[in-house]
Amino acid sequence: MTTHLSPRLAAIVAALPIQPHIRVLEIGCGPGAAARAVADQLTTGHILAIDRSSAAINQLKARSHEQITSGRLSARQVAIEDFTLAEGDEPFDLVFAVRVGALDGRHPKAHRASLERIAAATYPHARLFIDGGQPLQELPIGPR
Repeated sequence: MTTHLSPRLAAIVAALPIQPHIRVLEIGCGPGAAARAVADQLTTGHILAIDRSSAAINQLKARSHEQITSGRLSARQVAIEDFTLAEGDEPFDLVFAVRVGALDGRHPKAHRASLERIAAATYPHARLFIDGGQPLQELPIGPR
């Protein structure tokens, strides 16, 4: 099943360095279009999509049955500032966020806490991308 994306979101997903076996974290997933598109590129990998909005997570779950049942996609309602790995979860290789104020400068007070949570949930080689470049920009995750 092909996931329909807006041209902007399609460009963002296409620019991500996705490998079929990696673990991906999407921050601020909304209704899950990008998460489904990433899941469709994974074979043994997995994407966890998080959002602070319960409505967004419910929409994602309602629209992502195929990807969820395949084990390539899961979702959790949590703000990035409060995110921690679940018991038994492996760290992530790739993190991305589209229009997330804690990472794009709109909510500077949440920025540091967000980066600390990302650092604690990722491998040392992990990369973090946000929208705003051509079409993405990479942010340093910081010390781990």
